[in-house]
Amino acid sequence: MTLRILRRPLLGAALLLPLPALAQGRVETPRQTRGPFYPVAFPADNDADLVRVQGAAAQAMGTVAHLRGRVTDTAGSAVAGALVEIWQCDAQGIYRHPRAPDTQRFDANFQGYGRVLTDASGAYAFRTLRPAPYPGRTPHIHVQVTRAGGAPFVTQFYVAGEPLNARDGLLNAIRDPRARDAVILPFIPADRIEARALLAQGDIVLG
Repeated sequence: MTLRILRRPLLGAALLLPLPALAQGRVETPRQTRGPFYPVAFPADNDADLVRVQGAAAQAMGTVAHLRGRVTDTAGSAVAGALVEIWQCDAQGIYRHPRAPDTQRFDANFQGYGRVLTDASGAYAFRTLRPAPYPGRTPHIHVQVTRAGGAPFVTQFYVAGEPLNARDGLLNAIRDPRARDAVILPFIPADRIEARALLAQGDIVLG
């Protein structure tokens, strides 16, 4: 199967929010588990727009969220040409995976997985959904970054202000408060980008 990789991030990824890593000193993004639902087979449509599946008449259920950021090293240098992958459950809390509960009810209008290459400035962008909770977990987005010739780096992004964050074992296993805060993202209104959509910036600092 030929995988389609977008080399240019969606909707002008250069319009990024201020970099918290620069304001607070660069904190290495904490590693997290890949989890059990990384795809065993990639969807035919695996671009950076997870909300609209090629050939589908409607877009996915849920609140659209634009996830943007930069991949850098701890010195602040851009990591260009890195493969950034994300995967998450649909708005009902169901993963597109054969071992996931209720996977037969997965929203067919949601890709569930997307990939993009960082540009020369290390920027990436996805159009996806505000993550939903599923049993035992607070809302989150899985992220995997692979540099050329390097091993995959895996983390997860969380939603600021989610009550379930306080009880999520994987999130709270990150003991360093600054590292934990680095993966908890504000999802703010972004009507200037898309009506009723949200925007989150997830910068990734690789050691």
